[in-house]
Amino acid sequence: MTLHSYLYLILLPILAVSVLLLFIRFLIGPNIVDKVIALDLLITTCIGIIAIYSIVYNQPTFLDIAMILALIAFLGTVAFSYYLEKRNKK
Repeated sequence: MTLHSYLYLILLPILAVSVLLLFIRFLIGPNIVDKVIALDLLITTCIGIIAIYSIVYNQPTFLDIAMILALIAFLGTVAFSYYLEKRNKK
């Protein structure tokens, strides 16, 4: 089994199912914290899909895009936690 077949046959279906489950969790999350965590995991899973696409099609530019997306997701999570901290102090 080569790397390309492993990526196509095993990793991409697992990531696709996880994207579906995370999107469902994002839609029916009982509170805002669950929705933000689901969105953060959804972005992280999409970063994995972008990385696999970059490896399979030999496009290293997409790894830069994935890194920028990871930084944006991290800053969004930090901003949300800051918002929750300020909201709970009032």
